[in-house]
Amino acid sequence: MAWHIEGTYFENCNCDVVCPCGASSLALPATNERCVFLMAFQVDSGEIDGVEINDLTVGVLGDTPAKMVDGGWRVGLLMDEDASDEQADALAAVFGGQKGGPMEALAPLIGEMLGMERAKIDYVDEGNRHTVRIAGFADLEVEDFAPEGSTEPTRLTGTDHPANSTLTVARATRSRVSAFGIDLSGTGKNGHSAPFSWSG
Repeated sequence: MAWHIEGTYFENCNCDVVCPCGASSLALPATNERCVFLMAFQVDSGEIDGVEINDLTVGVLGDTPAKMVDGGWRVGLLMDEDASDEQADALAAVFGGQKGGPMEALAPLIGEMLGMERAKIDYVDEGNRHTVRIAGFADLEVEDFAPEGSTEPTRLTGTDHPANSTLTVARATRSRVSAFGIDLSGTGKNGHSAPFSWSG
């Protein structure tokens, strides 16, 4: 069956602003020996195989080699506890790439799926500031970067990123993530934000 979901996303990684991976569509190596990231997706609305998906959040936590296209990613999902078992299974299949869509292209790079944890998730968009709190696992806030005197934030266009081909450049103002044996302390480091609309 066909599916579609849409909403907003933001992320933080341990690269310096701007992350070479995102800016080069994964062709250039990250700032550090390992790239650690958390992508938070707020699914405002959608349907997956007849299952309605409204107002649910999914976190994708990853640990990858500096050059992401080398593969061997370690990835875990942080799932909104408000999702029913049916909704959680449907979302896990989309974010794991089994249902096609943008995440399918990343699936061959994943060497180890670390599982899924359910937790209370609070996701807030307030203008240029984006926050997610995942109980027991993450407290993350990024702020879109806007040059002094500009009314628009800085954006990267033409990227091969699963969320969107246009990403707003951001910087983490608060970053503490620990799950699946992966730790991220990315305050002051790279961030992105964008709307997303996926189908498969």
